[in-house]
Amino acid sequence: MFNRIVINTSSDISIEGSLFSGQTFRWRIIEEMPEYFINSINSIPIIIRQLKPDIFEAYYETETTTDSGLSELLIAYFQLDLSPENLFPEEFSRRYPEVCQKLENYLPLRVLRQDPFETLITFMCAQGIGMQIIRRQIEMISRVYGKERSVFFNGREVTLFSFPAAISLADADPEKLSRCTNNNRTRARNIITAARSLAQGKLDFEKLRDKSMPLEELRNELCKLGGIGFKIADCIALFGLGRMDAFPIDTHVKQYLGKWFGIGADIQSLTPAAYLKLDAEARKILNPCFAGYAGHILFHCWRCEEKRLRTC
Repeated sequence: MFNRIVINTSSDISIEGSLFSGQTFRWRIIEEMPEYFINSINSIPIIIRQLKPDIFEAYYETETTTDSGLSELLIAYFQLDLSPENLFPEEFSRRYPEVCQKLENYLPLRVLRQDPFETLITFMCAQGIGMQIIRRQIEMISRVYGKERSVFFNGREVTLFSFPAAISLADADPEKLSRCTNNNRTRARNIITAARSLAQGKLDFEKLRDKSMPLEELRNELCKLGGIGFKIADCIALFGLGRMDAFPIDTHVKQYLGKWFGIGADIQSLTPAAYLKLDAEARKILNPCFAGYAGHILFHCWRCEEKRLRTC
């Protein structure tokens, strides 16, 4: 049996934009009910639908949590406890009025507060490939190594899978796992090594969550794992460890920095030195404390407005 709760937010929120902007890849649209989105968070199956710009509803099974428990979970997940008013400096709108006009419809996007292990594995699968392939990899990993769950909603049975625990991937056969990672054996081995590091206590997310840790130190700690460079480390920091100052840079970010802000137009490839140079220059026009949050909104706006790319 499903219970329903309604969440009123203090400012507008875009549920679809938040769930399908390239920061998480396990939410999906329920077939023949396109206004409903389903996923499991902390192994709790959750169905969400937006009602108004500042209101959404959520459904959950009564045995999995309570109204207050789910409300707290969703407030944390969508970072509704964080005011988005200071994402961009005051002078940003004066310097870049055309960009601000493009951004207007994307400001309700929320950067999610996700599970760090799921975020780690997700972005290890997200190197140099499109969102649809990333989504397929994460779906396959969840199907093969997660737990299956069926729920009944509006007279329809919906099957979903939880994201696997670290121990499940730590014990995975590399050949079998590679079938879930686009037949990339190196990626599969790196995922197994990362999962073992967490399962054995060598990778400590509680330590890495410490906001006093300099971002450079956090990035370097994550880069000790095979298959993780600066961009993947910054994605893990931003989406999984709550570091709103982490500013992931990929090809799309490099492009919008050049076209919209005149930053790094002469940079041909994202070498580590070029990455750090772009990172430093971007912080001069953004609020450094929220550079990653603002950068993700810019990233999603660029992909939708300039590239006309699919989001889900």
